[in-house]
Amino acid sequence: MSVMFLPLKLIPVPLQCVVLGSVLQVFFKDNKALVVVLDDLEGKVFRVFIKDTGAVLFIGFKAGSVWVHPSSEQRPDVKIESTVTGFARLSFAKEDPDALVMQKVLKLSGDSQAMLLFQKLLHELDLDWELELRRTFGDFFGRKVAKAAYGLIDAEKKLREQSTKLIDQALRGMDTPSVENLQIWQAGVESVSRKVNKLQRQLDKLEHAVQQQTKKEKV
Repeated sequence: MSVMFLPLKLIPVPLQCVVLGSVLQVFFKDNKALVVVLDDLEGKVFRVFIKDTGAVLFIGFKAGSVWVHPSSEQRPDVKIESTVTGFARLSFAKEDPDALVMQKVLKLSGDSQAMLLFQKLLHELDLDWELELRRTFGDFFGRKVAKAAYGLIDAEKKLREQSTKLIDQALRGMDTPSVENLQIWQAGVESVSRKVNKLQRQLDKLEHAVQQQTKKEKV
């Protein structure tokens, strides 16, 4: 799949910064309701690392506006890391950022308060990237970028489905339980474990009651 990242690798990082910065600046300018969020992010800098292309971008917030540069003298408050497809799933497919973090598709590290502010921004940033790219750079460019993004998302989804199917087939060939059966059995084991723990607590209470009764009889 690395060939699919080739066009983005050929685009210089400074140009990627211009595209991203232009879209964000126009969007924030047109959406005054996000002023409060921007105020909370004042002075914060975020380092974005795209793993499969090696690109590094810095996003900063100053005076109610946003900037995107290929470098920054200020130490980043938060580091954000993902693949091209991961960022496409976040931006174009609008997948839940918290879910992507839990799935380890999106990795955040750094100042905890700044990370919470960033996640808040992602939740409130109802940005249609294809529309904004078309508005800022024209229909042709916007459609091309969106088509590439959705292509990556679809390709990764199919790859995940194929991998799951192959693993399941391999397990069946080894006379081992299927993924579904393993999940059912795991649920059964957890259910039995809960019942055993409950029984143990009841036995502990009974034992304690017996001990108390024995002490009273000795007295």
